Amino acid sequence: MQTIADVAARFGALRQELDRVIIGQERVKTLAIASLVAGGHMLLEGAPGTGKTLLSLALARLLGCRFRRIQFTPDLMPADLLGANIFNQKSQEFVFRPGPVFTDVLLADEINRTPPRTQAALLEAMQENAVTIDGIRYEVSQVFTVFATQNPVEFEGTYPLPEAQRDRFLFKITIDFPEAADEEKMLSAYAVGERLHDEIVKSLQPVITAEELAQARRTVAASIHVEPHIIRYIQEIVSRTRHDDAVQIGAGPRASLALLEASRALAALSNRSFITPDDVKSLVEPVLAHRVTLSPDAEMEGLALSDILSRIYEQVEVPR
Repeated sequence: MQTIADVAARFGALRQELDRVIIGQERVKTLAIASLVAGGHMLLEGAPGTGKTLLSLALARLLGCRFRRIQFTPDLMPADLLGANIFNQKSQEFVFRPGPVFTDVLLADEINRTPPRTQAALLEAMQENAVTIDGIRYEVSQVFTVFATQNPVEFEGTYPLPEAQRDRFLFKITIDFPEAADEEKMLSAYAVGERLHDEIVKSLQPVITAEELAQARRTVAASIHVEPHIIRYIQEIVSRTRHDDAVQIGAGPRASLALLEASRALAALSNRSFITPDDVKSLVEPVLAHRVTLSPDAEMEGLALSDILSRIYEQVEVPR
């Protein structure tokens, strides 16, 4: 029977392999792996060249799962994602041809470059592990996971994700520019011929299979104990986003569940069978930042969403 120690060891090995490709960005890597353990989807946002796609490709190679990549463009249609019924001339019947969504890990590159209609095509698969085509429901992989990337500095030809779409992502992970020391290490590696984007990524071998990933998620759900005071702590933090004067749209119940499941995953990666308040506190921003909308007045005053979220959770009494 798999234990939390087994989960921590297996994903620790995955982290070591990921460190070969992504230099620095320690928090980003921790959140990405926690998202996998929690069974959530992640939205990676950062300026061009910060490693969003590289991180996704490296994780995909480390998972012994089926992988598909789609470059989202303005002319991408829902059928290009989900598939369609194609008429077979020989049999004189319509035959369903599955789209790229029928995989284990889907990289949705530059997801905000496609119109909302195509973005919405992912909603059912992300929430219910199924898609409906012409009235017929088709199951997708039980470990179906979306890695979506978007560029925050390019606005021409982009379509901001609707609230309902953003709410399906467990985390919004912001990838900043690397620290000077980390960038120097990267340059030094390339200077001696180590091409992280090519040779190192191709050399990565799967560490976890799809079945082991599913089993790890079941183990975490069954083995991480959640005290009642932690549940109240999570509920109060999320609830306060709905009543803050600087917030126009607060986080819904799905955010509470996301904060709980993400905290469980973080505890498991630390080889603990219980959640601490620090687990919850460290995940408030990546779980809530894309689910909370500031009021027009707050935006006019130049208030930062991260500061508002910090103020909210600092007002909540930390349980002993």
